[in-house]
Amino acid sequence: MPPFLRKEIVKNRWLALYSVKQLAATCRIQLHKEKAKGNLLCLSANSMLEAPNMAKMTEQDILNWEGDDYMNADHLEFYKERLLQMQQELLINASATANHLQEQEATPDPADRATLEEEYALELRTRDRERKLLQKIQASLRQIEDGSYGFCEDTGEPIGLKRLIARPTATLSVEAQERRERMKRQYAD
Repeated sequence: MPPFLRKEIVKNRWLALYSVKQLAATCRIQLHKEKAKGNLLCLSANSMLEAPNMAKMTEQDILNWEGDDYMNADHLEFYKERLLQMQQELLINASATANHLQEQEATPDPADRATLEEEYALELRTRDRERKLLQKIQASLRQIEDGSYGFCEDTGEPIGLKRLIARPTATLSVEAQERRERMKRQYAD
């Protein structure tokens, strides 16, 4: 392998590792803040630990909801727990990626090295998408706190419980999202 290419791979790996470490540090800070607020649910290796003796809404309860009080306290609690669970899973994935990238695997074969670098690149792209999702989750949690969660940013109308189950970080109603996508396609040319 040419020396300049080897330097570039090492540089990219270092930058990627630095980015993951930075994300993990940010996540640890956020994790500490959430613990301080008492909002964090503990996550075991495979499942969420729930507070005992509390009747909680399920996804089916939300789907079958017929009431007039959109985004009542039970709904907000359901979505908050779901968002916190998603956040915790992303933090665990980021930590696992940081640990995985710190493991140095020495492979003399250039083809094996290339395969490893491609795997690292794929993993880092996935973590970058998860980093962006983490920011959306944190924004949604702030919306729950300020009472604007579940309402469209453009129109102020309810987004809909079913849409929020499918995408808890949604900030636009289906109609507003379609309108934005049409405008984007129209002016992209």
